[in-house]
Amino acid sequence: MSEDWHTVSVQIPFSSEKHAQIAKRSIEVDPELQPHAVKRTISVEGNILHAEFATLTVRLARLSVNAFLENVDLVVRTIEQFGAEAEQRPS
Repeated sequence: MSEDWHTVSVQIPFSSEKHAQIAKRSIEVDPELQPHAVKRTISVEGNILHAEFATLTVRLARLSVNAFLENVDLVVRTIEQFGAEAEQRPS
C-alpha cells in the first residue's frame, strides 16, 4: 500500500475457532460500501478473528472499524443467545 493509506488491525478472541469462523462468514458477506477507498481482509487463526483495514482517510478507518465492531457485537450476542441451543438440535 502507498504511504497515503491508513492501516488498522483488529484482533477479536472468541471462545472457539468455530465461533470465530461463524463471525468471519457472517461479516464478510457484506462488502465495503466504498471499495475504492477501503480495503478489508478478514481471517481466522485459531479462535482469533483478524481484520485488516486500509483506508484513504482516517475518518474512513474510524467508520469502517466501527461498523465492523458493531457487526462483531451482533454476531457475539446472537451466538450467546442461540449458539448452545442450535448445537443441541438434532441434524
